[in-house]
Amino acid sequence: MRHDGTIVHLRAGGVSLVLNCADAKLPRAVHWGADLGELSEAALAALVRAEVPPIAPNGTDETVPVALLPEQSAGWLGTPGLTGHRAGADFSTAFTVTALHATAASLTVEAEDAHAALGLRLDVELTDSGLVRQRATVTNRADADRAPYTLSGVLLTLPVPERATELLTLTGRHLRERSPQRHDFTLGTHLRENRRGRTGTDAVTVHVAGTAAFGFRTGEVWGLHVAWSGNQRSLAERTSHAVSLLGGGELLLAGELTLAAGEEYVSPWVYGSYGASGLDELSTRFHAYLRGRPGHPRTDDRPVTLNVWEAVYFDHDLARLKELAEAGAEVGVERFVLDDGWFRGRRNDSAGLGDWYVDEEVWPDGLHPLAEHVRGLGMEFGLWVEPEMINPDSDLARAHPEWILATGDRLPPEARQQQVLDLGHPEAYAYIRDRLDAIVGEYALTYLKWDHNRDLIEAGHSAAGGRAGVHAQTLAVYRLLDELRARHPGLEIESCSSGGGRVDLGILERTDRVWTSDCIDALERQRIQRWTGLLLPPELMGSHVGSPAAHTTGRVHRLDFRAGTALFGHFGIEWDLSRASAEDRAELAEWITLYKRLRGLLHGGVVVRGDHPDPALWVHGVVAPDAARAVYALVQTATSVTAPVGRVQLPGLDPAAEYRVRPLEPGRAAGVSSWMPLPWWGDADGVTLPGRVLAEAGVRAPTMHPERLVLLEAERVG
Repeated sequence: MRHDGTIVHLRAGGVSLVLNCADAKLPRAVHWGADLGELSEAALAALVRAEVPPIAPNGTDETVPVALLPEQSAGWLGTPGLTGHRAGADFSTAFTVTALHATAASLTVEAEDAHAALGLRLDVELTDSGLVRQRATVTNRADADRAPYTLSGVLLTLPVPERATELLTLTGRHLRERSPQRHDFTLGTHLRENRRGRTGTDAVTVHVAGTAAFGFRTGEVWGLHVAWSGNQRSLAERTSHAVSLLGGGELLLAGELTLAAGEEYVSPWVYGSYGASGLDELSTRFHAYLRGRPGHPRTDDRPVTLNVWEAVYFDHDLARLKELAEAGAEVGVERFVLDDGWFRGRRNDSAGLGDWYVDEEVWPDGLHPLAEHVRGLGMEFGLWVEPEMINPDSDLARAHPEWILATGDRLPPEARQQQVLDLGHPEAYAYIRDRLDAIVGEYALTYLKWDHNRDLIEAGHSAAGGRAGVHAQTLAVYRLLDELRARHPGLEIESCSSGGGRVDLGILERTDRVWTSDCIDALERQRIQRWTGLLLPPELMGSHVGSPAAHTTGRVHRLDFRAGTALFGHFGIEWDLSRASAEDRAELAEWITLYKRLRGLLHGGVVVRGDHPDPALWVHGVVAPDAARAVYALVQTATSVTAPVGRVQLPGLDPAAEYRVRPLEPGRAAGVSSWMPLPWWGDADGVTLPGRVLAEAGVRAPTMHPERLVLLEAERVG
């Protein structure tokens, strides 16, 4: 960090952020991207003069130096950083900086608008991995006799250069989350809004701008992520005055947030990640940041998890579940999770949500017989819950209809025959907290699969006259998770939301993994996991082996393809093993043994993805932090236009080191065609080549049948 009173230069992880704080104005980012090295005060001053032209007197004729929180009072006519009003007045702000506090890795800015009676605090940090993160705190400093301030939104921005000519965002739906879409970065505002009340299966996830034709290993990229689990917005904006930026923040509904005298609003953290050589570098910064957190799940012992949902659905029978647990223990399962259907009245998905008591008719002795049997087999015991939801057909809804989020004189449209429980209501919050606390305590649970199966539509607080309540609901969920974990240290919680509908760094501050998708069709999962990995490392992505015929698509896959796909996540099983053949169980046990051997590498290494020219052949892998070894998957998603498919490059290795590359069992030959066999493929010693050769020239890939994969292991020699 260098700070001369007006210019702040933060450096970390190969990234520079240069902020111009002159003239008591809000900070303007002069540069965000590649590390500029140690710069003198004179060089920093010259950089500011070279990059930021003066503002024209009328504020419109020349390029405007856009602040991290842009203001129209500075001449900016794009999307404003702060929107709101005080009884129609004070709709535009002009903040003056009153204090700057800089450290080696952060900048805190205090500012005020005396006329609007608003205070502003900006926190800007550069993490060790090179992530920029920022948030804003807005305070109403008016006297009580003035009208309250209605806050409509806070948008925090980071600049990108003109050479960023393409945009990439993710979208999707239930069972097809995080599908990429690309288009030109043209003039105008490219806006993505989420009004689902949760992050959403169609979430943008990371809003990326990059140079032409950027890939995983090529091109220069800048990406932005909003760490918030409620409504949010993300945009890329380019003006005719040569200003380009990425911005994001919470999306506040009409009238949702009013600040009385002395009250404040703290925005979500907005993260920016830079990649000088493609999306993998951008991803690595997110992964390294997450892994550096004190509470990040340990990477060397993420337990093999058996979830019973697709095995039994609502058919809960103690004898059958015991048999399933025994089959799981036989193949090496370490955690057993009982899914939906254990609580009162829950024989299908139309009733019972909210009545968080074990169903005495199905479980006359409670869950103790199953939990004790599971633990006797050497496994942890976990449970499914959906605490934020309520079925109208439940004792809770009949007793407390006022605890349902609603507005006006009507209930929102039902989805999955359920509504949303208003956790902003203190009594509803206390009820859910106490019931979860009791269940976790009674059964000594170590794991909760925390589901959330509908969007928040017309989500109003009935106690507040139907005022929009998504903001308060999101904060209440955070508080509930935090409080529950504080009461039960060591409890792991999975964020599940119709599958992968709540994947963001806000929820991951208080959960230990996400359920990546309800679709565990291995072919679909290859894409879903590939792009979820843009934000999350493998150990945070629940990835399970399903039954031979996928329940969500009907597509049939061999076990090696299903297990090889699940390997590159937090490995688990979603399959009725009690009905599986002895041969399948034995093969699955081999894959579990491989996972246990590799999980330290898979969950602690650097994720790499190759830019292979054949769209039918995907290459991805994980390289150890010291580059001593790596494991790669060659995935044949469809038939290739050419046969053989040619060479594949293996990225991420030490260019100067020698590596022995060999096919990895199990599944070594399962998907390989006998046509045109490769001499090195059948050799026990494989092939030994320098890392530079493997990355640039690559090795000849085997010809594979579609929807198959093989694994390669690379080990440094000498």
